[in-house]
Amino acid sequence: MALAEGEECYEGGDDRNGRRRLPVADSGKVLLKLLLSKAKSRKRELNLPPSPPKLPIIGNLHQLGSMPHLSLHHLAEKFGPIIHLQLGEIPTVVVSSARLAKEVMKTHDLALASRPQIFSAKHLFYDCTDVVFSPYGPYWRHIRKICILELLSIKRVQSYGFVREEEAARLVHRIASESYPGTTDLTKLLGLYANDVLCRVAFGRDFSAGGENDRHGFQKMLEEYQVLLGGFSIGDFFPSMEFLHSLTGMKSRLQNTFRRFDRFFDEVIKEHLDPKREKEEHKDLVDVLLEIQKKEAAETPLTMDNVKAIILDMFAAGTDTTFITLDWGMTELITNPKVMKRAQAEVRSVVGEKKFILESDLPQLPYTKAVVKEIFRLHPPAPVLVPRESMEDVTIDGYNIPAKTRFFVNAWAIGRDTECWENPEMFEPERFMGSTIDFKGQDFELIPFGAGRRSCPAINFGAVTVELALAQLLHSFDWELPPGIQIDDLDMTEVFGITMHRIAHLVVVAKPRFV
Repeated sequence: MALAEGEECYEGGDDRNGRRRLPVADSGKVLLKLLLSKAKSRKRELNLPPSPPKLPIIGNLHQLGSMPHLSLHHLAEKFGPIIHLQLGEIPTVVVSSARLAKEVMKTHDLALASRPQIFSAKHLFYDCTDVVFSPYGPYWRHIRKICILELLSIKRVQSYGFVREEEAARLVHRIASESYPGTTDLTKLLGLYANDVLCRVAFGRDFSAGGENDRHGFQKMLEEYQVLLGGFSIGDFFPSMEFLHSLTGMKSRLQNTFRRFDRFFDEVIKEHLDPKREKEEHKDLVDVLLEIQKKEAAETPLTMDNVKAIILDMFAAGTDTTFITLDWGMTELITNPKVMKRAQAEVRSVVGEKKFILESDLPQLPYTKAVVKEIFRLHPPAPVLVPRESMEDVTIDGYNIPAKTRFFVNAWAIGRDTECWENPEMFEPERFMGSTIDFKGQDFELIPFGAGRRSCPAINFGAVTVELALAQLLHSFDWELPPGIQIDDLDMTEVFGITMHRIAHLVVVAKPRFV
């Protein structure tokens, strides 16, 4: 007999009103049924996006593979542009279309403006006190404001034009010094260019000239950094089992990389605080940050660790994305000679017999700018954008998604979406000629820097650093592959991390135009 509302359940016999008591075992079954029914009802109520079949405990983790951007792209082709994955303990939504990227990064931008606390980011970025990985809140709003208004304003970016021009000229000299008709390891030299621009702008120091690039091993530090921050470490999907990071060796790798960066930053800051240091005409980014820290000590204090976290953002994000974009760009141009020829003709007709390009020449190079957009479309430096985390329940495309869900936007897949692009696998900069589509975060078909509140604040700096170097390389040299090497022989294999570069170096023959 069913119990009336408010009656107690006794073990065996009759209850105090003379009714038959419900055995405890039966009451347990009733409770279990109620819980299961509630869980099913909650799932129906949530109406989550389509999901591939899961395995116990690990959920969909096994479906990520070694190249998650590709695996997620294939899952989207099968299950649709929005999918729900259970990655270990982490409920995750992946979007792979421009329409849904707009929902995530514009319509629901504020609700999805936070970041998940990724283990590797906590260890590398001083407990996530940088701009990229800091959770949404007053602190993050404060440091983003500093970046936009002080560190990376258009005026500040333009003030460093002389650094970029000098480093582009030095890149030309380095390539020319490689004895023609010998080969040039262009990947290595592009890495030096990216490092040198950032080091001079951020730290006021020229590292490669003094041999400090080798002493600090910048490129190896950066490569380790981008692999560690790939966001797909097994331990990041089981927060309750943090010991996994020790078992996989991830924790010791993180600690080692952090110590190397931290020692380097200590050295740079000590140098900047030295009262005997010779004052430069142009303040570098560390100067600006230290001034802000001193000025705001009482109001919104920035600790020295906060300063170092922001510096690491500038250094690591700036050098790696510039280097990767230029490396992929030159690879695509060499394997698409018609595009190369048209871009060279444009640059040379505008610049003429001048040996070196000025940033003031760039607005007159629409096709070269289209080439850069096409590189970003096919090879976004961060193929899966840095994950977001929902701060409240949201409804996207009719699906109900609860708070504390991790969101991935597959920029790589969006760049190849046939609904947005004709012949998406082809390298065709012509598609951008006469088009208003840009990569500044307003056009969701092309989002290499993200969009919305969590977009990269260094868009302007990154774009001009790439455009200038690319135009200079097109102007100063004619390019071809080494004798006996065909286009099909090039190894296009990528290393997946928070950014993604080719494993093999681009080795080429560069014929100087100006002797």
